[in-house]
Amino acid sequence: MHCPFCRNDGSRVVDSRTSEDGLSIRRRRECPQCGRRFTTTETASLSVRKRSGAIEPFSRAKVVVGVRRACQGRPVSDDDLALLAHKVEEVVRSTGQAIVDSHEIGLAILRPLSELDEIAYLRFASVYSGFNTLEDFEAAIAELRERNTGRAEAPAAADEG
Repeated sequence: MHCPFCRNDGSRVVDSRTSEDGLSIRRRRECPQCGRRFTTTETASLSVRKRSGAIEPFSRAKVVVGVRRACQGRPVSDDDLALLAHKVEEVVRSTGQAIVDSHEIGLAILRPLSELDEIAYLRFASVYSGFNTLEDFEAAIAELRERNTGRAEAPAAADEG
């Protein structure tokens, strides 16, 4: 690590801390040559392989933009979208891969979006999954209903035991 003040190519780590989101490490460094201190941030790189084969850095902002279209006219706030993008990034990073296909990101969006807003989920899934018939929509709606029934019955089953 080059010192930003004197350009010396050596430095020693004085202190390391994990960031609040747990996705990066903040390091306080000291230059042995000039004695000045500076801070660096280290993150594990995460890249996306697009359908075209191009590779670009993962962007939460792109997740938000893609999902925002599906949420138009729905009661979904910017904070909700930011949280969804954070969840998607966590899921994608948990795979342990440095490069993930854009298709995997789309799959990672579906679950938290269905929990956030079912209509937005259907809109996103219809484009992302390429719904071609009414049966595709019916199947997605049936899956949502089944999932909701499971959620509604889970607390009642716990109360009985």
